Amino acid sequence: MSLRSSGTCCAVRGCTNNQRKLNLWLDEQCFEHAPRTKRECSCVQRYTFHRLPTDEEARRMWLKNLNLKRPPKTLYVCSFHFIDKKPTEENPHPTLWLGYDRPPDKKRRVLRRIDSSVSEEPSSTSVHSCDAQTQWVDPGMEDHTYSKGPIISCSMSTPSPELSHPVADGMLQSDADSLLYTGIPLVEFHTLVSCLQPFAPTTSSVPVVDQILMTLMKLRQNFVMADVARRFKTSQSQVSKTVGQWIDIMSEHMKDLIPWLPRETIRATLPQAFKEQFSNTTCVVDCSETVLQKAKNLDSRSESYSHYYASNTVKYLVAISPSGIIMFISDAYGGKCSDRYITQSSGFLDYLRAGDKVMGDRGFTIRDLLEERRVNLIIPAFTRKGSQLTNEEVTHTRRIAHARIHVERAIRRLKVYKILSQTVPINLVPKIDKILKICAGLVNLRGELISSEK
Repeated sequence: MSLRSSGTCCAVRGCTNNQRKLNLWLDEQCFEHAPRTKRECSCVQRYTFHRLPTDEEARRMWLKNLNLKRPPKTLYVCSFHFIDKKPTEENPHPTLWLGYDRPPDKKRRVLRRIDSSVSEEPSSTSVHSCDAQTQWVDPGMEDHTYSKGPIISCSMSTPSPELSHPVADGMLQSDADSLLYTGIPLVEFHTLVSCLQPFAPTTSSVPVVDQILMTLMKLRQNFVMADVARRFKTSQSQVSKTVGQWIDIMSEHMKDLIPWLPRETIRATLPQAFKEQFSNTTCVVDCSETVLQKAKNLDSRSESYSHYYASNTVKYLVAISPSGIIMFISDAYGGKCSDRYITQSSGFLDYLRAGDKVMGDRGFTIRDLLEERRVNLIIPAFTRKGSQLTNEEVTHTRRIAHARIHVERAIRRLKVYKILSQTVPINLVPKIDKILKICAGLVNLRGELISSEK
C-alpha cells in the first residue's frame, strides 16, 4: 500500500521507523542502479507500514500484542515486527521486537505419581488403605510424607529455554542503544538479524537475535566473556562457543557488504571534495594497526612487533571509495610488515584497472607497482635535499590532505569496534581476519560517511 502522509510512524514502543525516514532513504542514490534513486530502482524497500486490520478478532490480537496504554486512532506497524515481514495467514499479528518484556507463560500443574508402598505383596486391607490415602501434596514436603499409599504430587513445569523472551528486546529500545552495543542503527540491526537467521546454528537454545547481539557486543565493546554471559543469563562457555560460531557465519555471509564499486558508480557518487581536483580518483588507501595480547611464542612476538606502536600488533590495508564506502580490507599482517609489502601481497592490486587513480600518503612507495598496471598514484610532494616545497606543491599537498582525511574517518569508524581499538584477546587472534571483514561490513551499514552536497 502507498502512504502519502509524511506523519505515518510505527506504533510499537521504541520503534523509530516513520515515513519521513523512509522517504529520505528512498531519495538516496542506489549504488547498484546509479544514477537512479532507490525509489526508482527495483531494490527491496527497507520497510513497509501495515495498518490495523478492520476484522474485530484480528484487531483485538494486534492491540493485545502491542500492549499500548493509549493506541493512536490511526495505527500502523512496520514490517520489522512481523515474522514474514507482513501480515500473512500463518503469522497475521505483530510478534517481534515489541519493546516490552512479555509476562512468562503461566506454569502448568503437572501430576506426578509416586509409589511409596512398603510391602512387596500388599494385602487387600493395605490396598484399600492406599486408595484412601491418595492425596495432593507439596513436593517440598515429600520427606515428611507419612502415608504408605501412592501419592499424587503437584509440581510446576519450567518453560523451555527456546520459549524464553529474547534479551535483545529489552536491551535495544532505540537507535542510541543499538549504536552503543552493535555500532549500527536499530533498523539495520533488525535487517541483519533477518538476513542471517537462516544460517543460525541449530544446536543452541539461545534465541538467534540474542546470539547475534552478544557477538556484536563482543566486537563493539570488547566485553569479557563472563560479562556477556551474565547479561544474557547463560554460561561463559556457551557465550564463547556462540561468538566463535557467529564470527565464522557473519564473515561468510557479509562479504557483499564490502563491494568494489564500478567506476561509473564512483563517478556518480563523487563528493565535492574530489570533484574539482581529483575527479578520476578510484579509491583512497591507508594502513592501520591493532594491538595484540602478547603471545608466549617468541617467534610470534617477533613477527608482530611494531616499532611505531612499541607493541605487538597486526597491520591491515583499508581502501575506501571517495564517497566513504569501504571497498577493500586486507587480511591481518604482522606489525613489522611495510605498507608496500601488504599492498603487494593482499590482493588489492587485482581490483585496479588501467586508468584508475589511487590516493595515499607518503608511506605508500608503490608507484612502480601501479605503473605496471597503468594506474596513477596521487601522494603529497616530497622535499629533496633540504629544499622547500614550491607554492604549487604546498597547495597540491593541502588539497590531497583535505581529500585524504576521509579514509582516516573511515578507519576511525572501524575503530569504534573496540575489538580493533583495544587489545585483541589471544583466543580471538586466529579469527582476526574474519573480524576485520565483519567490522568493515558493519561500518558500511551505518550509512553515508560524507554527507551529500547539493
